[in-house]
Amino acid sequence: MRAVRRTAPDPDGLLTGIRIDDRDQPPPPDGWVTVTLRCASVNHSDLAAIRGYGFDPAGPPRVLGSDGAGLDPDGNEVIVHPILAAARYPDPMLDPGLRMLSQGIDGTWAERVQVPYANLVPKPPELTWEQAACLGTAWLTAYRMLFGRACLTPGETILVQGAGGGVPTALIRQAVAAGLRVWVTSRDPDRGRRAVEQLGAHAAFPFDAALPEPVDAALDCIGQATLAHSLRSVRPGGRVVTAGAVTGATVGIDLADLFVRSVSLHGSAMGTPAELRALARLCATTGAVPVIDSVWPLTDARPGIARAFAGQQFGKIVLRCDQ
Repeated sequence: MRAVRRTAPDPDGLLTGIRIDDRDQPPPPDGWVTVTLRCASVNHSDLAAIRGYGFDPAGPPRVLGSDGAGLDPDGNEVIVHPILAAARYPDPMLDPGLRMLSQGIDGTWAERVQVPYANLVPKPPELTWEQAACLGTAWLTAYRMLFGRACLTPGETILVQGAGGGVPTALIRQAVAAGLRVWVTSRDPDRGRRAVEQLGAHAAFPFDAALPEPVDAALDCIGQATLAHSLRSVRPGGRVVTAGAVTGATVGIDLADLFVRSVSLHGSAMGTPAELRALARLCATTGAVPVIDSVWPLTDARPGIARAFAGQQFGKIVLRCDQ
């Protein structure tokens, strides 16, 4: 089986610690199934894994990747939910021992992946393999941020910090489809322009700019560089949802401002298989599908992964697992 495996930590992202080669795959455990993958996608968590997060020098080289879509043993088209959790947790994100695919178990940057049967979600026929393979992590994170944590309703105004990455792109597309007014920030004016022209955002502003009016909710995957701006930007009684910390996780918060203005601050990450199913139907029925930056064959995945490390993508980078 052809796969992309991590063999050593690579803190500088030079791709010296990955190998693309063939490997044997044993039969799946009881209750698990083998999915023949058509596509997989690249997430920030994959880049962190390449840099060395969760690396076990005593363990075998692990196949990277958490998101994917393909065929189950009966030929059904499925999307893979990437979280492994104990069955007693209805919400897998509340299991303290949860793992993502590629964390101590082989992931989706391969021709096949083994997962519990409960991790399979039907792929709507309206979605391409490339689009379906993008939903499990970044798009599912965005779905829960919008509708599970911020509890947004049509007509409300939101601020999305950052434009162009996987989660911000998903936030914009889903929010517009749900009838929200969407403002974005970006350090790059071109990315801000593309968020408006290509994704449907209603306005773009520089990072840390004063907004025309307070928003109902701010959605932040940036972290240290933007969280204070997110908190300043919401109205009294507004919500701030954070689901990332690419610029750092240590931030100072003015608690007095938080409680005097009754601002709610929520953490969020990914979601349940049921939420992934609902997200897939939302994408299929509204046409709010992932923006694909580029597609790379699994056998030549390095340039695509390097593009993600360089932060050059607008939308999702996808690997074709059948090429």
